[in-house]
Amino acid sequence: MAETKPKTTPAPKQVAPKSAVPVKVDVKGGHPKAHVAQYKKDQVKQLVQLFKSYPIIGVLNMEGLPASQANVIRQKLRSQVAMTMAKKRIIHLAIEQVKAEKPGIEKIEQEFKGMPGLLFTKENPFAIFKLIKKSKSPAAAKAGQKAPKDIMVKAGATPFAPGPVISELAGLGIKSKVDNGKIAIVSDTVVVKEGGVISDKLASMLMRLGITPMEIGLDLVALYEKGFIFNKSVLDIDEDALIADVTKAARWAHNLSVEAAFVTKDNRELLIQKAFREAKAISLESAFLTESTKDEILARADAQAKAVKSEANL
Repeated sequence: MAETKPKTTPAPKQVAPKSAVPVKVDVKGGHPKAHVAQYKKDQVKQLVQLFKSYPIIGVLNMEGLPASQANVIRQKLRSQVAMTMAKKRIIHLAIEQVKAEKPGIEKIEQEFKGMPGLLFTKENPFAIFKLIKKSKSPAAAKAGQKAPKDIMVKAGATPFAPGPVISELAGLGIKSKVDNGKIAIVSDTVVVKEGGVISDKLASMLMRLGITPMEIGLDLVALYEKGFIFNKSVLDIDEDALIADVTKAARWAHNLSVEAAFVTKDNRELLIQKAFREAKAISLESAFLTESTKDEILARADAQAKAVKSEANL
């Protein structure tokens, strides 16, 4: 009987693993080079062009602003500002390309809050801030939102009848009392500081009190111009108070210049009149006759002589 040899299975061929994503290699350094999508390059290029075209750049916080509201505002302001949104990394890359032409522009990255956006304009920073502020509308607070500023409940009567509301107010740190059959708040009370989170109970109470501390609209955080960063506290000025302060300062400066006899085109007439009055007073007191004082001095001398004659019974 013939002997049969056992069959052998051929060994599988070794196949080199395929990389799912091709990696570009930096020939000089021998390190992998990341691939940047074209749309990102286009975004950076567009931002660089905007940075170079506009002298004033603003930082916006678009968090919580509905897209429909943002589009309405953009349409209203399009003749005065240009607005855009991009990821922080994209903005950073654009800033790196323009910081040599715009010293200090990199500081705006420190102002990013929430969902950052950028505003570009050629208008006065204070005028733009005022315009954006006017475009906002008040809104009720919701639980979980951050207070845009210190929220205060002012002293005075409320629409509430005496009852459990007193303890609810007390739980929020608001002192109250019963006055003329209604609950009245005793004193002005800050219920949450700027940046603090609004609780569910506080949001409910503010709504019942008719307090709408939130604002729907663009949140302009800061503006850059010629190397300077102007934040909200600087831009948000009370025009009436400012005009009153400037008027007061001008009045004080005028009075000081007159008292110090410092001649300016605004006070020279007043100083000449004052000098004339003072010189005339000295002339009268010393009986020094001049063209302007001789009549008064002689009249006074005549009156004094008549008084002496009368007293002496001459």
